[in-house]
Amino acid sequence: MLSDLAFALAERGHSVQVITSRLLYDDVTARLPPRQAINGVSIVRISTSRFGRGNLIGRALDYLTFYINITFALFQHARRGDVVVAKTDPPMLSVVASPIAWLRGARLVNWMQDVFPEVATALDVGKGPFVKHAFAIARNFRNRSLETAESNVVLGDRMAEHVQRNGVSSQRIRIINNWIDGDLIRPIESSQNRLREDWELKTGTFVVGYSGNLGRAHEFETMVGAVEQLERDNLSNPRAASEPTATATDQHQQLASEISEHDDIRWLFIGGGAQMDRLKQEVKHRRFSSVTFKPYQPRENLAASLSVPDVHLISLRPELEGLIVPSKYYGIAAAGRPAIFIGDPDGEIARVLKRSDTGFAVEPGDSEGLAEKILMLASDPQLRHAQGARARALFEGEFDFPIALAAWEDVLTKVSGQV
Repeated sequence: MLSDLAFALAERGHSVQVITSRLLYDDVTARLPPRQAINGVSIVRISTSRFGRGNLIGRALDYLTFYINITFALFQHARRGDVVVAKTDPPMLSVVASPIAWLRGARLVNWMQDVFPEVATALDVGKGPFVKHAFAIARNFRNRSLETAESNVVLGDRMAEHVQRNGVSSQRIRIINNWIDGDLIRPIESSQNRLREDWELKTGTFVVGYSGNLGRAHEFETMVGAVEQLERDNLSNPRAASEPTATATDQHQQLASEISEHDDIRWLFIGGGAQMDRLKQEVKHRRFSSVTFKPYQPRENLAASLSVPDVHLISLRPELEGLIVPSKYYGIAAAGRPAIFIGDPDGEIARVLKRSDTGFAVEPGDSEGLAEKILMLASDPQLRHAQGARARALFEGEFDFPIALAAWEDVLTKVSGQV
């Protein structure tokens, strides 16, 4: 997201400088140059410790050394009239940026990809009275940095509501959705998608997909329950079901009977994450036969990989609503596919799916409801194609990159005082 925005702003004539660390996300041994210019963007990379993301203490030390060194770097490079955009990784960066921007006569914009420390609390990162007290102090400092910023860019209505409840004026909150490049990701028909053949998904197979990170913010138990139910009831291969089972609902049987005898249902998980490893172990333990795993795909393969599934799954634990917005929906919509959201039925993505009629929402734990929605789409090609077409139209109207770029230019122009 940051690269897309920085390069596009530079191309449109803005002076853009990025201050970041010399670490790569997944490779602490990388030795990136301290200064570099890429596509018109000036990049300053500061030194930090190099413990990596493997353990919490080492990661905290990497963050601490980053905070210390970026304080000096930002003080050195920020000038009066500049707009300083502080991201939320590492967390609490706005607390560091706010006083320096004030001292240097710059204007602060916070770009909130998530809300810390609430995310940590929701994920039970650290327990006990000391941690709770520390988080309360951190939240007070965070709120102050949001209140004094010129603008706080958030990712959706629920996040805006949460930030406002923390005392930030609605006048200082701007919703700009994350995005996908609609020229890079476009719908590809199944019959023309080479990955279908490469991944041995035969013609007529209905593919339920999950693409991206499956981490602590997501849950997979509902998916496992739906896989188990469909395999147990022999509904993923109707030709093998000669008699209704005692555990299958009447609605399941009716939907299954409407699926072509040439169809079956496959589950495709693309990506990684801590929960993905647990899911693989669960699939192996339960001996599921309808589940396939694939690694993260290169950027040039995204249009094909996102177009392989006939429907995509999105998951977010309800306690994280308003704190995180699953960005994977934008790629799904760009690929012209319907989605099923597993989470809060009044969540950000659930609201989008409902108002646009581009998919469904089920609550966590409702494996039967998830199975029914999958069977509904598998048995009704007209429904899923209509939802997919509406998803692409929604994407082009709300989530394509030029829309976000224009919104960001508007924020930066207003904050810098040019209008």
